[in-house]
Amino acid sequence: MPTTSHLPGRWALRMQTPVGSIEAEMTFIQHDDGFTGQATGRGETVPLHEVRTAAHQDGEQVTWTQTITKPLRLELVFDVVVAGDELHGHSRAGQLPKSTVTGHRISG
Repeated sequence: MPTTSHLPGRWALRMQTPVGSIEAEMTFIQHDDGFTGQATGRGETVPLHEVRTAAHQDGEQVTWTQTITKPLRLELVFDVVVAGDELHGHSRAGQLPKSTVTGHRISG
């Protein structure tokens, strides 16, 4: 875990999926032993699991999983790069194709 992470805080994410664009808000909290967080979108709030960070040539690589139940139950796996107040990468739901993920930090 980096000693100074750019991850903690609230993030507005947009996922470009085969069925359209989905927006969610992610909250990441840094602890002495790692990160926790939650995702809010489509009428539900779910915990983030296995939040990991690593150095990346373009910033900080962040991976995590989350399980949603709306519109149906799916485990989502995220792999993004945080560069300052922006992030980009992809998510995957099971065997479905990767979805492009973009986002920005929510100030305040």
